[in-house]
Amino acid sequence: MAKRIPQQFEYFLVLDFEATCDDGKKIHPQEIIEFPVLKVNAKTYEVDSQFHHFVKPKHNPKLTDFCMKLTTITQEEVDAGKPFPVVFEEFDKWIQEDVGLNSKFLFVTCGDWDLKTMLPSQCDLENYQVPVYCKTWLNIKKSYAVMTGEYVKGMMPMINGLNLVHIGCLHRGLDDCRNIANILRALADQGCKFLPTMAID
Repeated sequence: MAKRIPQQFEYFLVLDFEATCDDGKKIHPQEIIEFPVLKVNAKTYEVDSQFHHFVKPKHNPKLTDFCMKLTTITQEEVDAGKPFPVVFEEFDKWIQEDVGLNSKFLFVTCGDWDLKTMLPSQCDLENYQVPVYCKTWLNIKKSYAVMTGEYVKGMMPMINGLNLVHIGCLHRGLDDCRNIANILRALADQGCKFLPTMAID
């Protein structure tokens, strides 16, 4: 096992949205229905805290059968969820009070969709500005590619390639975050240095 190297961040914020969807056709507008983030300590790679809420969609409040089967999120869970503006304000409060705007943190995602496409689209719907701190992130698939020479399309090839055990349900946001955190830890154990891979204006 390679030795872990010091990182330039104090925390990695592992994020994985789930959103309204249907089989073979796009839903307009697509809306976030699960908003999970894990605060991972960049020295220990343990989860220090988490933010997790279900979000009640406004434009397409009834989930499709496909969406419920894919994500295992139930209609009851989103019906009991809060509207996006409320969840987003609570998220911003969590960032400020739990993570700290002055601390060095980096969002970690599996792909670029969450922060490049979904969050800006959702913010547009609600006339919100995307916070500056959400405009830079690390796509863990690129770190995996650097360490293995293989660029994969999804999470499971990384789980299998690193000989990890998959936790929970695929496409359940909080479970996906836990698996991404395990991938992050496994790559750190191989001496990976984590740096931003994408930034938007």
